[in-house]
Amino acid sequence: MNFILKIMKLWVMLIVSLVITPSFAQLPTLSITAKSYTLLDYQSGQTLLSQNAHERYEPASLTKLMTAYVVFSALKEKRISMDQVVPVSTTAWKMVGSRMFIEPNKPVTVKELINGMIVQSGNDACVALAELIAGSEDIFAQLMNKEAERLRMINTHFMNSTGLSHPNHYSSAHDLSILASAIVRDFPEYYSLYSMREFTYNGITQSNRNRLLWLDPNVDGMKTGWTDKAGYCLITSAKRDNRRLISVLMGAASENMRSKESQRLLNFGFQFFDTAQLYKKHQHISSIQVWKGSQNKLNVGFDYDIYFSLPKGQSEKLKAKMEYKQPLIAPINRGQEVGMVRFSIDDQQIAAYPLVALEPVDTAGIFGRAWDSVQMLFN
Repeated sequence: MNFILKIMKLWVMLIVSLVITPSFAQLPTLSITAKSYTLLDYQSGQTLLSQNAHERYEPASLTKLMTAYVVFSALKEKRISMDQVVPVSTTAWKMVGSRMFIEPNKPVTVKELINGMIVQSGNDACVALAELIAGSEDIFAQLMNKEAERLRMINTHFMNSTGLSHPNHYSSAHDLSILASAIVRDFPEYYSLYSMREFTYNGITQSNRNRLLWLDPNVDGMKTGWTDKAGYCLITSAKRDNRRLISVLMGAASENMRSKESQRLLNFGFQFFDTAQLYKKHQHISSIQVWKGSQNKLNVGFDYDIYFSLPKGQSEKLKAKMEYKQPLIAPINRGQEVGMVRFSIDDQQIAAYPLVALEPVDTAGIFGRAWDSVQMLFN
């Protein structure tokens, strides 16, 4: 029985994650020059536009978003601190590729390493942080993969903290959009670091490689990447009028192309889609029948805010259909799933979310249960 319940819970999680924007003939087509891309609305979690988004590609330095996620988790759990001095190993010092130029005999703090990792894309900073938290980069990669699994990044596997090429090091545009959203959601206190335009360490000033930080005032993150095999990659986050969009572009032909095409993705999403909050967390949506309980009606709603992104002018076509588990028999716990709301446009389902109990319902006394048992025979 426990196994069946786990499978049912997983199925509900999959349904919740299946939020699909249907095809609309009136939307203009947008051709993006890249191997893979996706455009995500942060509030609704909906994919607005994508191509090859679930294909596995080398992520290059986009990897460093997961490195940062693990580091931010360690900070939140107080396993490390921002002002902590970090020893620099020979391995970290000799890292190839982009570096912040740390040295074995020069003190460096966690905060400096994080800035070097995010702004300067320092491979040496990543390895130093990995060794601090896990003892070695190999063990740190295991922590990265554990977080990827928890976030349901099903087409992702990490072999290192830097993004250097490896046959078993890969991710997808869709998975990286999940990760970018998780950083914005889970670590707002650190997200502002991704908008830093330059950082100086060891007398060397390096600029952030995300050109859109200079070109678009709405862009406030996130990360660039490049290797010969991966091509030019960019994850961008922008906020306009309380809407946040996240674009992931992989495999562009040049640095200029990745910026240009990412900007086009963001402009498309902001121009042709609206996002609205339909329901608030714990808002009373409906009341349903409860049997054998201390009360015969149960208030239901959602465990989180419900947002929807739709093409401009299409919101009036959105329809909701509520389905309830029947018979619903007490006791009922607060937060217990008791039904489903399915949203559709033109008879095409675009999302489904579980309804939950907004209040507990205790079991009725012996006479109340007996009376409801009789009533249920005739319903």
